[in-house]
Amino acid sequence: MKEKNTISEFIKKERKAAKLTQKELALKAGVGLRFIRDLEQGKTTLRTDTLSKVLKLFGKMIGPVDMPEE
Repeated sequence: MKEKNTISEFIKKERKAAKLTQKELALKAGVGLRFIRDLEQGKTTLRTDTLSKVLKLFGKMIGPVDMPEE
């Protein structure tokens, strides 16, 4: 069973709602296009400092959250 990646889903949904291409989001966030592609595809090993730049555009930040119960 594939684990749900809520960050990748959130970024993709917010990017589309803002009517931004992946390239436009990368430019606005000051990150590489490849990072945005990897992020939206659910890559599990990403730099948190770079991820923070993207989340900041949508008024979010990385922080501890409770794990869902199985």
